[in-house]
Amino acid sequence: MSKQKPHNQDWNYAQLLLEVKARVRSAQYAALKAVNTELVGLYCDIGRMIVDQQTDAEHGSAIAEQLSNDLRDEFPGISGFSRRNVFYMREFYLLYRDDQRVQPLVAQIGWTHNLAIFQRCKDPLERALIARIEDFLRAMGGLFAFVGSQYWLEVEGEEYFIDLLLFHRRLHCLVAIELKIGKFQPEFVGKMEFYLTALDRLIRQEDENPSTGIILCKEKNRTIVEYALHDTRKPIGVATYEITKTLPRELRGQLPQPEEIVALLEGLEG
Repeated sequence: MSKQKPHNQDWNYAQLLLEVKARVRSAQYAALKAVNTELVGLYCDIGRMIVDQQTDAEHGSAIAEQLSNDLRDEFPGISGFSRRNVFYMREFYLLYRDDQRVQPLVAQIGWTHNLAIFQRCKDPLERALIARIEDFLRAMGGLFAFVGSQYWLEVEGEEYFIDLLLFHRRLHCLVAIELKIGKFQPEFVGKMEFYLTALDRLIRQEDENPSTGIILCKEKNRTIVEYALHDTRKPIGVATYEITKTLPRELRGQLPQPEEIVALLEGLEG
């Protein structure tokens, strides 16, 4: 039996499918976020209990090893209790226990992403920026779906990590966000263009638009915002991007304005 489509001239199944898929992605993220938040809280509590019992760093390492063995025996079907991971729970708690500002922010990020940030971003401000950016984008009217932080790419055998990768439901494109601390450097632009080219060639689906990039650079007394947008005058297959400090009219209301991002980062010291 053939499937019948309504004869309504306004019927647009392709648009319906896009909206439903975006809604499914959004629901998946919301469910995953709730689980991740609880898991991060559990691991942080375990780290606190280890620290409460230890007398020195060496003792803490020994506790982590014994605890790992006992937890794996008690909960054989639950992953996450390797010696290294239990030790990271202790380090994670020590890192954030005295920073009341950052604690609720890191709870919004999955444990794996927290570890990636913890290991790769040694600057506490950069970790705080990542957490706060995610919180900000979730409040952007549901336009963004979270893809990952420290998103892994492999290009010609080399590994690269994008600070934040999101999917814009209305623009139907990937949005890469790079966070930089200190003076703005020209090479930040080249790196973003490289990431966008890699995303378009390796990750972007055929029905998606070219990727977009946002560079946020937090200097001591100011925040610089740069947008990397595909040059619409060139074919999609040509990796050419326009770097601009202002959003074109058609993207206003779709991506955050520079002043919105600056307000977001107020209170964080560069």
